[in-house]
Amino acid sequence: MSLLIVGSVALDDIETTHGKAERILGGAASFASIAAAHFTQPQLLGIVGDDFPLEHIELFKARGVDTQALEIKPGKTFYWAGRYHADFMHRDTLLTELGVFENWSPTIPEALRGAAYVLLGNIHPELQLHVLEQMPGARFVACDTMNLWIKTARRGLNQVIEKIDLLLINDEEARMLSGEVALPLAARAIQAQGPRVVIIKRGEHGASVHTPDGVFYVPAYPVEAIVDPTGAGDTFAGALMGFLASRDSVEFSDLCQGVVQGAVLASFAVETFSLEGLVAARPQEIEQRAQTLARMVRW
Repeated sequence: MSLLIVGSVALDDIETTHGKAERILGGAASFASIAAAHFTQPQLLGIVGDDFPLEHIELFKARGVDTQALEIKPGKTFYWAGRYHADFMHRDTLLTELGVFENWSPTIPEALRGAAYVLLGNIHPELQLHVLEQMPGARFVACDTMNLWIKTARRGLNQVIEKIDLLLINDEEARMLSGEVALPLAARAIQAQGPRVVIIKRGEHGASVHTPDGVFYVPAYPVEAIVDPTGAGDTFAGALMGFLASRDSVEFSDLCQGVVQGAVLASFAVETFSLEGLVAARPQEIEQRAQTLARMVRW
């Protein structure tokens, strides 16, 4: 089934202990789309400036990503520069230039408004609501968010949460949003606000899936050499939604398999700068890592 992915497409400068990469492809929608493309043919809704390299658009197309809703406007592409600490858990933002993304009002082409699955990337809740208004027939809507919107745009975020089926959030944000310390209680409190499914991301410790049908935990794949963690969460979300769309199912068993695929694809993403690891990952390698995760939690 069709999958629409909405979010940022950016150019990044990234510095880690493994070196520095400049003006590389980044953005939540970029990572999510390439990850989802391992399972389905996602449709990408975003905006870039006229400085955006055409080679990146060709990469999307070569991977089966539909770019007809990727707007190209006069001006600069969203640009972010950051430096990661040695633990890869903390980073410093050196520069953010929103460019054409600053005044973007996402308009979905008529041909894409029938998408059954929708992934709302980590953008302002008002933009997420604007997308939802144009997709009244969507079967399953997932949303990613962050602590910034919980602090500064809570009213709009609450409206989004009421309308979605799945919320992706990290452990700190789950506690902040729910007011609960214990994560099972936090998930239950968030579910009471609207979404049937809550997925709590825990970085290197994996993620947990909370639904009325049960709880499932997936560990992170044990990557030995992290090069760049940028986009790992977006990769996780894109792979999950791509898998669900390919199965056309949101049953508990498929959600569980989907988050395993998300954890696996995220492991490829962090092994390189930008999207190189995601692009290079082959089906056999993905399956091997999925089997490794299965062995890790079997007793």
